[in-house]
Amino acid sequence: QVHMVESGGGLVQPGGSLRLSCAASGRSFSDNGMGWYRQAPGKERELVARISAGGNTYYADSVKGRFTISRDNAKNTLSLQMNDLGPDDTAMYYCAASRFSPVLLPSPDLWGQGTQVTVSS
Repeated sequence: QVHMVESGGGLVQPGGSLRLSCAASGRSFSDNGMGWYRQAPGKERELVARISAGGNTYYADSVKGRFTISRDNAKNTLSLQMNDLGPDDTAMYYCAASRFSPVLLPSPDLWGQGTQVTVSS
């Protein structure tokens, strides 16, 4: 069975950093697009960053220059380094994958359960 499990969330002060990880199991995702979404209370889920099988990346304007997405195909993991966090970054963060595409499609077909990130002083 295929699973993706996020970790690394928590409470951080404004200006701080966190590193989220997503461990995939059950199959290799080296040929697939993966990414990170987030959903804040009362808001729609939004794409934060994505990375293709070839390593091409995309970032939402709101996180560009602060967040870095990366993947380790040998370990079958996806990461999101988040720096200079602010209250607007508070959300549940989800990793996602498109199992049949080298890029993350608008409707990923595999999701993790999420990890909470709270930015507050």
